[in-house]
Amino acid sequence: MDTLAVEIFQPFAQFRNPFTFDYAQTYPLSPKSTVIGMLQNATGRYYDQEISRISMSIHGLFESTFWNYQSFIMGDISLKSHRSKLKLWNKGYPLYNENKKSQRSPSYQQELFNGHYYIFLRGDGDILEEVEEALLKPSRTLYLGRSEDIIFIKGIHRDFEAEDKKVKKSLWLTYPTYIKLRSGDEHFPLRNEKFPVYSIPERVLFRNGDNIISNKAELGPETERIPSFQTVIYTGMNQVLFLRDTIRTEVYRLDDGPIFKIPADFGWL
Repeated sequence: MDTLAVEIFQPFAQFRNPFTFDYAQTYPLSPKSTVIGMLQNATGRYYDQEISRISMSIHGLFESTFWNYQSFIMGDISLKSHRSKLKLWNKGYPLYNENKKSQRSPSYQQELFNGHYYIFLRGDGDILEEVEEALLKPSRTLYLGRSEDIIFIKGIHRDFEAEDKKVKKSLWLTYPTYIKLRSGDEHFPLRNEKFPVYSIPERVLFRNGDNIISNKAELGPETERIPSFQTVIYTGMNQVLFLRDTIRTEVYRLDDGPIFKIPADFGWL
């Protein structure tokens, strides 16, 4: 298995937490499923299960948050003839019209501003080479999350120092990251349980009946979207995790000096 680290800058982002309803809360960092979607788009391997099997560890932060008021189109949109003109139709009315038109659903969106983060990817060497090529020489606009949330690749690191350590009492993390609460039957041995907990989407499958789709052409009205979730803690900036037990930790030092510590069994999504 190979490992590479992708350094990213993102001016704006909104990683919608589907468990919030009165307003659209954002996750503090991109969930794994969102990164998988970005990689599938970058490589042109839409709905490809090989991309979904890449393991990753996500580190970084955004400078601030802000609120945005938006109106959302709810329900299906169809094309109909109305007064001798073709119009987009929604909820029994034209989607765009001078007089009566279909209603929108207003919502406050929590959004993120100026993201600086590193995404470590681990998987088959050939797949990671294809990902690296697609990110360094993109054939389409790269975005993470919504289509308007473009990203800029600041660098891709392959050759870096790495070592395994056994950490006994505490683990000091400089960069915010996600850590799984459970790995198999083991629970992360956290003693200071003060960190926010999120259920983040880890993988999304699209299914027609019993068949998992592997191509855009297979999408249809009956396609079912099936997400799977992982429970994680979000550590925040410059945090010390006090531990009840010893854990194995992978330590990576990149070319320009940043050090990242990934709990081997809990830090990879």
